[in-house]
Amino acid sequence: MRLFVLVGVLGAMVGPVAPAATSVTFNKDVLPILQKNCQSCHRPGEVAPMSLLTWQEARPWAKAIKTAVVTRKMPPWFAESGHRQIADERKLSDREIETLVSWADNGAAEGNSKDAPAPLIFTTGWSLKPDIEVSLPIPFQVPATGIVNMQNVLVKTNFPTDMWIEAAEMRAGNSRVLHHGQVWVRPPGSAWMKDAVPGTFYESENEKDLMGKNQMSEGNYILGKFNPGLGAQSFNVEGAAKFVPKGSDLVFNLHYVTTGTAATDQTKVGLVLAKGYTPTQRYYLTHDPTSFNLVIPPGDANAEVVGESIIGADGVKLAYVQPHMHFRGKDYELRAIYPTGESEIVFRGKFDFNWQEGATFVKPIPLPKGTRLVGIAHFDNSANNPFNPDPTKEVRWGAQTSDEMSGPWIGLLFDFKTPLETVLIETGTSLMKPVAGRGGPTLADALGLRAPGTK
Repeated sequence: MRLFVLVGVLGAMVGPVAPAATSVTFNKDVLPILQKNCQSCHRPGEVAPMSLLTWQEARPWAKAIKTAVVTRKMPPWFAESGHRQIADERKLSDREIETLVSWADNGAAEGNSKDAPAPLIFTTGWSLKPDIEVSLPIPFQVPATGIVNMQNVLVKTNFPTDMWIEAAEMRAGNSRVLHHGQVWVRPPGSAWMKDAVPGTFYESENEKDLMGKNQMSEGNYILGKFNPGLGAQSFNVEGAAKFVPKGSDLVFNLHYVTTGTAATDQTKVGLVLAKGYTPTQRYYLTHDPTSFNLVIPPGDANAEVVGESIIGADGVKLAYVQPHMHFRGKDYELRAIYPTGESEIVFRGKFDFNWQEGATFVKPIPLPKGTRLVGIAHFDNSANNPFNPDPTKEVRWGAQTSDEMSGPWIGLLFDFKTPLETVLIETGTSLMKPVAGRGGPTLADALGLRAPGTK
């Protein structure tokens, strides 16, 4: 969990009775909470700004820990309660918060070392133990300043056998300059990147003709991804896994930012083979429903953008949602409108560009053929948004963070034999033409409440 030092008066807390102040110690009471909720990020080499593995490391941060957990800034969590249940929610119980507060308020005692649980064992450089590692062949040189276009690198792997992957982790070689990225499977026969020189960096914006189209119908799909806050991803949901055909290569798609100092990055991906089970379903990650046609008016503090897709195959389930926007993103909602006409909010949550998390459902949600997935995003394009690059600008879809995107990464489960191009099809508002000066598309458009061409 990340820590923010905030100034303010903290109100009284309501909940179960906290442990007696004099009995709360780091080794007995606090360390188990940190191990469960914090140390995956708060340890050397990870994204958090300080380590919380030991009392010596945590003690100077006791008051900051109190502030962060009482205000629920930490652990970072983004999903709203009251919808479909999400696995591994990063939320502290009232009693855990009260324990941390009592420890901070009463001297942050270390306690008896015999009370401490055994240290967690972390795999150096990985959150999982990969069976296969694939790295960029050469580092990318990130300039000190300026805009860096999206980079794409074909990595020849020629895997000798078909493989089922139950987990993956994409690790930035330099997380200060790699904001996000994906590693794609490029199966044999795909025309995408077929003329690319392996190990060469190609720009999405300027070299589209050489790269070719990245088409779902050719079997291209995302194997692993990285952004701050995400970590490793597991695909073993209801006996599912990701499939990599024999002879496939990988394509690294990378979004770099400049920091004022020239830097290098050599990102890699670690893959865990499915073991102890025969996958019964394919786990498929895709970026839908998207809104390539988005228009965000200048100065709008709550601009709405809606995208739609329709389920075109039988036996599809929704396992995962991860919203994606840029600096102006505020919140995201995903609705399922079933063939019966019933509508359900399956996910709603706030959005933080600097800490983008995903949500795995405890029970994957069946999406009968004909179900509409409607994604509703809100953006703050006003001068009150401190991260806004230019509140006077009408914003359109684009790869750079000064542009915007609207749409979630979603994980779907379905039968291996189902043709990929039939699973999810753009429809409704996602097919509207963008109109200057007309924000949206909006929910009113999706529900047919706004006449075409009106504002």
